[in-house]
Amino acid sequence: MILALKLVLAHIIGDFLLQPTYWVRDKKIKKHRSKYLYLHIVVHAIVLGILLFDLRYWKAFLFIIVTHLIIDIIKLHLSAKVVERWLFFWDQLAHLMMIVLVIRYYESAITFFSPDQIEKYFLVLICILLLTTVGSTIIRMMISKWVLEEDAAGHSLNEAGKYIGMLERLFVFGFIISGHIEAIGFLIAAKSVFRFGDLSKSKDRKLTEYILIGTLMSFGLAMLIGAGYIYLRSKI
Repeated sequence: MILALKLVLAHIIGDFLLQPTYWVRDKKIKKHRSKYLYLHIVVHAIVLGILLFDLRYWKAFLFIIVTHLIIDIIKLHLSAKVVERWLFFWDQLAHLMMIVLVIRYYESAITFFSPDQIEKYFLVLICILLLTTVGSTIIRMMISKWVLEEDAAGHSLNEAGKYIGMLERLFVFGFIISGHIEAIGFLIAAKSVFRFGDLSKSKDRKLTEYILIGTLMSFGLAMLIGAGYIYLRSKI
């Protein structure tokens, strides 16, 4: 379990936290000729090396780094042919499949011993990253088919919706793991009061539907992660 958590955590940190937006833009334009593609792989290697920090896993280290580079190059060359949001999900699925292959290889070859608390810390950290940075990216990709400017420039805080979504997912996650699921209803009600009040005045149906879709996706993702955390915690 601890190897799986470390590999997933390294992927999240390398692919989401430590990959600036301008790196992604440059890679889309220059593809395999972009210097940021290889800098991204170096960063991923450093993070993976720090988390693994065990010579027994040298095969896992090389396999993950090489396959990550190959998958990223394939993704970049398909970017002009495949819808971006689908390409994003297939790319992430391919990376996770490589992690699964590594786990399957090592689970029969190495017996792990690690304190339960360390595994729980890794699990919590992964959930927090999924609820924040990763969750924002997933929801943005899922609603990217609808291009809608909610407010005119300067009428709202910069990236306010992104951080509101992160906070609400963290709240939902906290309510679930603490056994206070009923509090989610109060959170939805509170958001409705502040958010949908202006919509009723503007009578903008498209904007209302857009916000509802994003909200339901955000709450649904948080509930799914919360349920997954409870299940995995019971297995540790």
